Amino acid sequence: MHVIAEDHLKAMKDGAVICNSGHFDIEIDLKALKKLSSKVEKNVRNFVDAYVFPGGKRIYLIGEGRLVNLAAAEGHPASVMDMSFATQALASEWAVKNHAKLTAKVYEVPTDVENWVAKLKLSSMGIRIDSLSKEQQHYLSSWSHGT
Repeated sequence: MHVIAEDHLKAMKDGAVICNSGHFDIEIDLKALKKLSSKVEKNVRNFVDAYVFPGGKRIYLIGEGRLVNLAAAEGHPASVMDMSFATQALASEWAVKNHAKLTAKVYEVPTDVENWVAKLKLSSMGIRIDSLSKEQQHYLSSWSHGT
């Protein structure tokens, strides 16, 4: 709770942008933000409200302080979250299938799982992508070229 509390809000610079990417809407002390503000300018941009403090300092709040990937995403939340849920389910399946050779630690989602989910999502949207050439694959996996 109150990851961003009243003292933090007071210390923020003019133009600070805050949002909640955690759980529920308790990470940002919205009551303190409202109390400290002399006015609120709604929808200064899509999903963004400006809280104006006495003296003119502005703090920009995204998605009304609710979970940003749901409250400020474009499209239906199910469309926003489907790849995340699919990746979680397939990563869980991978862990169950490979449990005998896994040790107790945090694992990254296997690249083939992420790529499969991405390809399925693009396909469901009618989007086709080109395959990388061997030269392009080598370039992307190497540090020997570029900056």
